[in-house]
Amino acid sequence: MIAFVIRRLLLGLVTVWLISVLSFAIIQLPPGDFVSAYIAQQAASGSPVSAEAADAMRQEYGLGRPFYVQYGKWLGRILHGNLGESMEWRRPVSEVIGDRIWLTLLLSFAALVITWGLALPIGIYSAVRQYSWGDYLFTLVGFIGIAVPNFLLALIVMYFAFRLFGASVGGLFSSEMMLAPWGWPKFWDLMKHLPLPAIILALGGTAQLIRIMRANLLDELRRPYVVTARAKGLSETKVILKYPVRAALNPFASNIAYLFPYLVSGSIIISIVLGLPTVGPLLVKALVAQDMFLAGAIVLLLGVMTVIGTFISDLVLMWVEPRLRHQMD
Repeated sequence: MIAFVIRRLLLGLVTVWLISVLSFAIIQLPPGDFVSAYIAQQAASGSPVSAEAADAMRQEYGLGRPFYVQYGKWLGRILHGNLGESMEWRRPVSEVIGDRIWLTLLLSFAALVITWGLALPIGIYSAVRQYSWGDYLFTLVGFIGIAVPNFLLALIVMYFAFRLFGASVGGLFSSEMMLAPWGWPKFWDLMKHLPLPAIILALGGTAQLIRIMRANLLDELRRPYVVTARAKGLSETKVILKYPVRAALNPFASNIAYLFPYLVSGSIIISIVLGLPTVGPLLVKALVAQDMFLAGAIVLLLGVMTVIGTFISDLVLMWVEPRLRHQMD
């Protein structure tokens, strides 16, 4: 067990290093660099940049150096807890990201809780009450949730909220709380605005997990050990919850690996539509401006979340699956 965890941690560290290389390489794939994008932007606004000023900027950010030199300096700063300086914002990346990363994680966690809280009982009900009216209703809702993109659902919610109630559902804070210092009033304002975007973000994953849970539980309920348990006179609740549901939870555990980064990456478009102060819109803006330090830091954080999600998935899978624990002993 301990050896398994250590192996996973070491593999996670190697994976994070590979992700750092790929993330730094990917953001440099588009032609040009930040200075080229900056020159084009200034020229469009009627303020051309001289060749001397452009060369000075490239020297300042080290853009003329080979890839491995730029990557080595960037990685060295990250290992010392310095994510670099954003070229566009002219501020440290940690300050630019600031509260956005925590708001993104909070939104993702709330969506994850809603996803599991809805998918688990609904999936169990649909399997136990197969072909009932409730099963058909949840199946219909599940197919709609899978088919309709989350950003389209966000647009529909915004339209009806404004049309019927004259209310704006965008953002995570009220206008008077956006620039207010953190305290109990701002936190409570965040809690009031958090449920709606979390529900919109969670619906796609919820619909998918409902179908997975239903299919796996139906398969388990037909196993001989379930028939034997019923023949021994165990209550239906014990028969269903003690073993079949636990075995059917394996997909839930394995889905954690991709659900963490999906919630963050999936929230990019929703964040733009709803005007949420998360890292999604910031990443899009950094990629357009070719701000490689800011974009690289965000992409690296997404990769780290994938590794953390995979590690948690392995641990949860070992907890719900006794056969894996015996193999590790």
